[in-house]
Amino acid sequence: MSGNEYDPLKLSRSYTSREGTPTIDSVDLNVFRYSYFSACLSCNFCGHSCCNWGVDIDAENVDRIMARKDELEAYLGTRSEDWFTGEWEIIADYPGGKSTRTRVIDGSCTFQNRENGACKLHSFALEKGFDYHVIKPLISSLFPLTFGDGLLCLGEELYEGSLVCQGSGPSCYDAQRSEVLHYFGPELVAELDAIRDGLAKQVAA
Repeated sequence: MSGNEYDPLKLSRSYTSREGTPTIDSVDLNVFRYSYFSACLSCNFCGHSCCNWGVDIDAENVDRIMARKDELEAYLGTRSEDWFTGEWEIIADYPGGKSTRTRVIDGSCTFQNRENGACKLHSFALEKGFDYHVIKPLISSLFPLTFGDGLLCLGEELYEGSLVCQGSGPSCYDAQRSEVLHYFGPELVAELDAIRDGLAKQVAA
């Protein structure tokens, strides 16, 4: 399957993220069909290559990270000047209406733990006892799910077939169901569950 070959289905209504944006009104049915090795910290074959290019991060997320700059600089052992590219793109779907990217240092995202592949922002939040969603990029939390123009879909790596770990493990939706629940709430998850279950019955028939 090559890039952008979606199989979209209109949802019964629109669902807006707790961040105020994005709003989802349709789903690519491939989120239920495609699978990947979701136990990332147990992976021993991909080298955590999905972190090699950094990640988009919305303006509001950047502000929340910078509000903890001193703590994070001490924890990460890097300066805040090394965290983001500083190049901004206007994207209405992202909280704050624009995004930048995390820097790539020595071939991987500046926030990646080189020893185990974990996100250091995620680890910092857990160690400090607060919700990692406060500082971990939305795109990272949802990956390999993503969104655009109201469509909940897959990251381009899945459509291209370039994600090393795809093809094994749970469906992309099932693996990231808890993240969809966090951002969009139980009503969207209930509707997506029903769609997933309906597709499974069609396959079994």
